[in-house]
Amino acid sequence: MATDFPVQSVLVTGSNSGIGLGLVKQFLRLATPPQWVFATTLDMDGPKTKEIKELACQHQNLVVLQLDVTDLQSIKAAVEQVQRCVGECGLNLLMNNAGVISGYDLEEENAKDMADVYAVNTIGPLQVSQAFLPLLKMAAQRYPQEGLSCCKAAIVNTSSAAGSMEVMHLWESRKVVAYRCSKAALNMLTKCQSLTYPAYGILCVCIHPGWVKTQGMQEADLTVEESTRGIIHVLSTLSEVDNGTFVDWEGRRVPW
Repeated sequence: MATDFPVQSVLVTGSNSGIGLGLVKQFLRLATPPQWVFATTLDMDGPKTKEIKELACQHQNLVVLQLDVTDLQSIKAAVEQVQRCVGECGLNLLMNNAGVISGYDLEEENAKDMADVYAVNTIGPLQVSQAFLPLLKMAAQRYPQEGLSCCKAAIVNTSSAAGSMEVMHLWESRKVVAYRCSKAALNMLTKCQSLTYPAYGILCVCIHPGWVKTQGMQEADLTVEESTRGIIHVLSTLSEVDNGTFVDWEGRRVPW
């Protein structure tokens, strides 16, 4: 476990359950926890949000925000709330984790499903990154050290080896064409970000969390705890040599 990961502020989208919730818990457990951990949920009053709200009662540095990554007004409101907390320190780490696993095989895939999945998994991270860019720039400018790191300023996009054209992870058991296409597009978005944002001091990577036992995935081979503990360790080690790469929860490169 990487106990030495002194990141000042982090925002994790889609963190009311699954991997997102696991990541928030890992950040709170760090030897030096972030001054601010922002957790976002689609529905502040939904039953799935109960656990993250209870956590916020126990941790003063945890703030739960409503965020719909497909809604520009919702994104703008979240940015304003974060800005009120962090002030001129900015936001160090943005984790675009919110996503939907949906899709069919080639015979049944349809335009509406493709568009809905793409809106959350690809356009969502684009819009959220654009909106938080000023706060990420602010954090990068204030950071004392040269180079790139997740402690300075970073965008980390949760992708999947299911979106890797070479790996085609779990193709035999789960075709989910819409999901695969959305994650392949997210990988390209990350690459585009990695060629643009380092000029502002912002590191950009995408990460494959492994096949994790989340809702409806009980046959998977990794627990949320194992995956998120690994992700936190990987994030603590990333530098400019990793900018624009696709890595997994153990830090191994994933083919595009």
